[in-house]
Amino acid sequence: MGFAVLFLVSCKPKTKREHIDLGKVQIDSSLLHLLQPVNRQVEAKLPVVKAIYETKIFTIETQGIVNYDNRSQSSIASRVSGRIERLLIKYNYQPIKKGQLIMEVYSPDLAAAQQELLFLKKNDGEGQLLAQAKQRLLLLGMSASTIQQVLSSEKINYRIPVYSPVEGYILERSANNTPVVSASTAVNATAGEGMAGMGGSPSAVSTTAVSAVPVNTSLILREGQYVSAGQTVFTIYNAKQLVAEFSLKPDLATLVRRGSKLAFYKTVDKENTLQMAHIGMIQPVFKDGEQFAIARVYLNQSEMHVGDLLTAKIPVLLPKSGWLPETAVINLGGKNIVFSKEANVFIPKEVRTGIKIARMIQVMDDIGHLQIAKNAAYLVDSESFIKMKP
Repeated sequence: MGFAVLFLVSCKPKTKREHIDLGKVQIDSSLLHLLQPVNRQVEAKLPVVKAIYETKIFTIETQGIVNYDNRSQSSIASRVSGRIERLLIKYNYQPIKKGQLIMEVYSPDLAAAQQELLFLKKNDGEGQLLAQAKQRLLLLGMSASTIQQVLSSEKINYRIPVYSPVEGYILERSANNTPVVSASTAVNATAGEGMAGMGGSPSAVSTTAVSAVPVNTSLILREGQYVSAGQTVFTIYNAKQLVAEFSLKPDLATLVRRGSKLAFYKTVDKENTLQMAHIGMIQPVFKDGEQFAIARVYLNQSEMHVGDLLTAKIPVLLPKSGWLPETAVINLGGKNIVFSKEANVFIPKEVRTGIKIARMIQVMDDIGHLQIAKNAAYLVDSESFIKMKP
């Protein structure tokens, strides 16, 4: 009769594992990372990338519009308070010549000054008081010929004519909304090698529109209305001095300087209007809650007209810096976060970023040694806030 003998053999593990006492429960330290909250680290199997450090040459493509050069504008103001008896301007942007009659104003103050002039002529002759009375009328807007006419006819001129000092297009001051490039103009950034990048397919940074072309609207000012002394009634723009205005987003505006070269053309006629120019001025603007900059190019040619829509391409050279796919960085309000792979988990890290071009984003920190999740959005829990180690 045979007996089966059972031998119990105690086998020790090849590697000794450390045990941590959490209350009455013992947890294997190799599994401890699984117990971390998902807003501090995430375990996942996602493709990773490393930051590429290189110098980039690309072009900024932006839309613009032709506008009047404000340096050549002239203002017409009423020197006396009074009532408009006759108005010869019928609509905004009406062409006008130098010396052309604009309006006639009746002013009680001017009539009183003429009565004083005639009184002094009779009682003071050609004395000093008469000369001072003439000077007063000149300062009130009367011409020397009109004053002499009053002295000769001894009749008071109740209507004082106002003439244009320059030639150009006239615009009512209350409707002074000359076309300017808006804050939300389409701006594209295209990566490329030198000027060859201008022919690439752009990736939109922002898409919006340009302000409307000026139209000949009727005047708000009417005959019979009163104007006060020193009130600017009309503005005259010189049609021969124009400026091209292009809108730039703040991050791209920092890369452009006064004197930078650009190529621009009429949006509707690319082949026949391509021109090279230099930026004459860059003006920071804050409008409608949006911050941007306007790059101005002063034009001296006559083939451009106010309201023409333009497209400009500005070549830009960026020094060597780090670049990641745009999907690798997620914006959390005031912070930009990437997920760095450490061991088997992804840890969130804050980074400083620059501009975005061709679906790539500039990283200002040194992260070349890190493995970064290619798509950060897959690692974010919509119900938790990301917390990073201090």
